Amino acid sequence: MLERMLKKDRTEVTFVLPVDSPPGPVSVVGDFNDWRPGVHTLEARKDGKRAVTVALASESVHSFRYLAAGDYWFNDESAGDLDGPNSRLHT
Repeated sequence: MLERMLKKDRTEVTFVLPVDSPPGPVSVVGDFNDWRPGVHTLEARKDGKRAVTVALASESVHSFRYLAAGDYWFNDESAGDLDGPNSRLHT
C-alpha cells in the first residue's frame, strides 16, 4: 500500500506492508535509490505494519519493486500501474 503526503516542494511516499507478509526484512528499491537494496528498509510501526517513507519530487514518475529475504522480488498492487516487471508510482 502507498500513502502520499504532499509538501510544498516534494511528495513524501510511504511504502507500507503487513508485518509478516512476506517474512523477514524487506526493502523498497527503485530508480529513486539507484535500485540499491537496503537503502530504504521497511521498519515496524505501532499499528503492526512495516513502512518506510521516501521524499520524491512532485509530479514525477518512478519505477520500483520490493525485495524480501531470499531474493524474492514483488510489486505493489496498489501502485495501479506497471513499467515492465516493475510497479510505477506517480507523485
